[in-house]
Amino acid sequence: MKNQITGALSDFFFEYETPRQVLVRNRRVGVVCRLIQLGVLVYIIGWVFIYEKGYQSTDTAVSSVFTKMKGVGYTNNSGGERVWDVADYVFPSQGDSSFVVMTNYIMTEGQSMGTCPELPGKHNCNTDADCEGGSFKREMTGVCVNRTKTCEVLAWCPVEDDRDVPDPPLLLSAENYTLFIKNSVTFPAFGVSRSNLVEDVDSNYISSCLYHPLSAPLCPIFKLGDIIKLSGLNFQTVAKVGGAIGIVVDWTCNFDVHVKHCKPEYTFHGLYGSKEGSSVGYNFRFARHYMEDKIQKRTLLKVFGIRFDIIVQSLARKFDIIPTLTAIGSGVGIFGVATVVCDLVLLYLLPKREFYKNMKFKYTDTQVQQDSESVGVDTNVYYTLEANAKEAQGKDRSKDPDSEAGSTETDASKK
Repeated sequence: MKNQITGALSDFFFEYETPRQVLVRNRRVGVVCRLIQLGVLVYIIGWVFIYEKGYQSTDTAVSSVFTKMKGVGYTNNSGGERVWDVADYVFPSQGDSSFVVMTNYIMTEGQSMGTCPELPGKHNCNTDADCEGGSFKREMTGVCVNRTKTCEVLAWCPVEDDRDVPDPPLLLSAENYTLFIKNSVTFPAFGVSRSNLVEDVDSNYISSCLYHPLSAPLCPIFKLGDIIKLSGLNFQTVAKVGGAIGIVVDWTCNFDVHVKHCKPEYTFHGLYGSKEGSSVGYNFRFARHYMEDKIQKRTLLKVFGIRFDIIVQSLARKFDIIPTLTAIGSGVGIFGVATVVCDLVLLYLLPKREFYKNMKFKYTDTQVQQDSESVGVDTNVYYTLEANAKEAQGKDRSKDPDSEAGSTETDASKK
């Protein structure tokens, strides 16, 4: 047992194994092998390195966005003139990356808590029995108001009438409002920080520029009408019932060149607001409370607006030896596919597959080894002679396109 363990350890540490190789001169197999290797080479160079840039490491940015709106609106609804500034039509007003610009509204003024009849057409009744409390969304008192033939409700009165949406929108002037976007990004893996106020954008440029995808692609000031147009929507249609616009700030950077070439690109997407359906647009309600004669009152606004969502996308790349070596190593491994395919063709498809099997595999049959030693030849040569003899029996010797022009065996153990 000790000798066996010692022999096993000795074999493990002091012997080297190398695979046996057989050089096959066959045009078809050779062409198939080279075509597969060429395809693998094209994949590695074209897809992995050029298209996917497998020689670079990547990182995404940590970003922050704040916004600022400018513009003044004017309305003269039902004889009441009013000027709307940023504090009135932007929700919320803190300059967040997601905000709403009011473009239309329904105002219900002077509401106070009390009882009043529902709107005609809602909760109709003929008797008090038709107004049982808790049956509807509003809290009803159980009284049927004969004047309107509707149920009496406990609510902020008078109740809101939102059946008719103003058309055209009351704040069409919003088309000329401007939006300023300030975006900062940091790529922590590469230690690089950038802002959309790049080297070419200074205070003088900002004071006079307006974004245009061709003439001013780096200007951070956008006209709302241009944003809606570039997103593929119609401003008046969206302004009436509201909608949503996505503004994408894309940072795709290659830090193998100077960082000044890392600049943002802006794209605009209409998320919803242009299609007809059961629920279109975007709206919400907003109330301003006040006291009048010691009675709490409120002005209710049903706001129709355009919601803007500013989305920052980022991907930075830089050369790194680790992914480069990984890509090369995986590519070298894929080259083995050519060997597998060619072995399948040789061993299972070609007419002389038995000959190739005998050339490729070395058998350890004891009787064959004794027979080969008795005639004084190497076991591999014995197998080759035996395979050739079998092939010669019962076969015509006509020319075969897959016949060997010659085969050369390389064996490290052959002397």
